Amino acid sequence: MASSVVRVDLDGKPINPLTICMIGAGGFIGSHLCEKILNETQHKILALDVYNDKIKHLLEPDSLPWAGRIQFHRINIKHDSRLEGLIKMSDLTINLAAICTPADYNTRPLDTIYSNFIDALPVVKYCSENGKRLIHFSTCEVYGKTIGSFLPKDSPLRQDPAYYVLKEDASPCIFGSIEKQRWSYACAKQLIERLVYAEGAENGLEFTIVRPFNWIGPRMDFIPGVDGPSEGVPRVLACFSNALLRREPLKLVDGGESQRTFVYIKDAIEAVLLMIENPSRANGHIFNVGNPNNEVTVRQLAEMMTAVYANVSGEPALEEPTVDVSSKEFYGEGYDDSDKRIPDMTIINRQLGWNPKTSLWDLLDSTLTYQHKTYAEAIKKVMSQPTTS
Repeated sequence: MASSVVRVDLDGKPINPLTICMIGAGGFIGSHLCEKILNETQHKILALDVYNDKIKHLLEPDSLPWAGRIQFHRINIKHDSRLEGLIKMSDLTINLAAICTPADYNTRPLDTIYSNFIDALPVVKYCSENGKRLIHFSTCEVYGKTIGSFLPKDSPLRQDPAYYVLKEDASPCIFGSIEKQRWSYACAKQLIERLVYAEGAENGLEFTIVRPFNWIGPRMDFIPGVDGPSEGVPRVLACFSNALLRREPLKLVDGGESQRTFVYIKDAIEAVLLMIENPSRANGHIFNVGNPNNEVTVRQLAEMMTAVYANVSGEPALEEPTVDVSSKEFYGEGYDDSDKRIPDMTIINRQLGWNPKTSLWDLLDSTLTYQHKTYAEAIKKVMSQPTTS
């Protein structure tokens, strides 16, 4: 429950309650951010989304301590005239809406580009024209490939952080060729970032851009055939979770050699609340939000998740817990990948004093405990149903 004590920002100044227009509030990040805001602050939320399954527990009943501080508006921002009015009613708009599943990038490139660039244009326009602050969610995908990935494999420079640590204000954005449609998402996200930045430079838009680095936790993504399409391919952690729940080998794309960092959703949401409540420190900045200490290869992630799930479920691991597949087989024609994604944390630490806390083992334990509790029985029912020819 939100405290009645007056909240102060990082400079000791009182924080006045805000009305926040949150676009994409019903998703993974939005649901956790709504919980955080309602539990710890007096801010009001206008929650916009097509679905509200992940925030239903926040909307009912009226006896909840935050009743009256959250309103759900079922809106598709592609074609809803109410959008500008809701932005006008708010002090701050947070745009979380996106198609952000790698399997869609090269199989649905048009939807991906429209969702992440075209559909975001009115949001930026309305915030700029009405003098409203914007926190826009981008992605670490905008960095593309590291400089180090173009060096010879035996080059000692590959070990130099200057060639693979990603800095908001210095690292280039390097993508594959046009035929590699996997980069449709990254290009769309980069272009909307440039538009937001230009609105700030030319028209005075107050903005903050967030670049998440693999935020992980309960309610992330979907489990195919249970709370998402049976033919869908979610992101890596949900793919691995789905395989573990079904007692199937975890599929390692191209050997699982790509390296990633993972950060716990509750740590990441702490960073976002700091951005919300410290505009003088956050405006005009792009922030990496990740945990460079939680770096693993995708193969190592699979091994760790297998061990954690065995501990959570009490079920022994499969004799052959992983299987290698090609990216073409798994994602289809036109897939490409980045080698490493290590966030530099200098700017967010300097401006907001934020550092992640949760280890990879602990965040996987929390996530897989939730997955097992929520989905195990549903998966058994799905697998017990007769198949139709």
